[in-house]
Amino acid sequence: MKAIFLVKNGTSASAFELRETPTPTPKANEVRIKVEAFGLNYADVMAREGMYEDCPPLPTVIGYDVVGHIDALGSDVTEFKIGQRVAALTRFGAYAEYAVTMADGVVAIPDHMPAGVATALATQYSTAYFCAEDQTRLHPGDHVLVQAAAGGVGTALVQLAKRRGCIVYGTAGSKEKLDYLRRQGVDFPINYREEDFEAVIKKQRGDAGLDVIFDSLGGSSVKKGRRLLGAGGRMICYGAAELSGGKNIFKILKFAAAFGISSPIPLLQNSRGIIGVNMLRIADNRPKTLARVMRAVADLVIKGELHPEVGGEFSYTDIAKAHDFLASRKSTGKIIVKW
Repeated sequence: MKAIFLVKNGTSASAFELRETPTPTPKANEVRIKVEAFGLNYADVMAREGMYEDCPPLPTVIGYDVVGHIDALGSDVTEFKIGQRVAALTRFGAYAEYAVTMADGVVAIPDHMPAGVATALATQYSTAYFCAEDQTRLHPGDHVLVQAAAGGVGTALVQLAKRRGCIVYGTAGSKEKLDYLRRQGVDFPINYREEDFEAVIKKQRGDAGLDVIFDSLGGSSVKKGRRLLGAGGRMICYGAAELSGGKNIFKILKFAAAFGISSPIPLLQNSRGIIGVNMLRIADNRPKTLARVMRAVADLVIKGELHPEVGGEFSYTDIAKAHDFLASRKSTGKIIVKW
């Protein structure tokens, strides 16, 4: 089979190589999927830049989500059948014509579901659902901040928060993205390139603060976010996008310092919470939770209660262009690559 290998860290143009490699065989609890398309996630950009510690040693095939048809079943798998169309979370290995993954990371989808919508389910919408439905509880009237709200996970979080009747603040970096956020129902779109989100929200909320913050940036945004939380407020941290842009020890140290010094005492005094989310750890250690989340997300999309947005489709021959587009921060929604 063909697979796109990450062969070295660096620019998109030099990092990838298309190779022939043996087609994988599923283990007892796994399925093999003939891949129709795979999705890009910001973790892919971090892996390419050498900033993602979970990335396997190079050369390797990265990628977390695929859509396609099952073409082989492990001996212990009974809930799926050959030929069934599915979306799946892969623990790497998605940038290939065939991918294997555990059955708990697979969900059946309708044949008519667009590939871009389907690939958004496994990583982005499942991450958002786990953050917004498992790790906290949103209530009507809650004031919620979504950082990088025009991205794939950000879009999902906005939709989940609006579904719960929340008042949503969303950050993005261009007029076009702010317009996108308004179409998604964001009540207070904030251009982080032109305004300090902390100042904007403080002016709006005063001492009342925010009920929930979803942060994919890390660094200084977390430090500011802590100051914005009201009594009983929660911050869910699920990314470190502020660190992207190349492996540089001084940047890493500055990024770590920007979080500020954390102590549980102020959290206890003000009844605030900070929660970290890494969906790979959930997949590894709580696979049944992952399966439940993926089924819930697929059900909401099929019912029309959630609407994944597709921000771009590329051919596998244009993997570098796809990566550059995602890394440019100009994209919205889900970016997919088709075979």
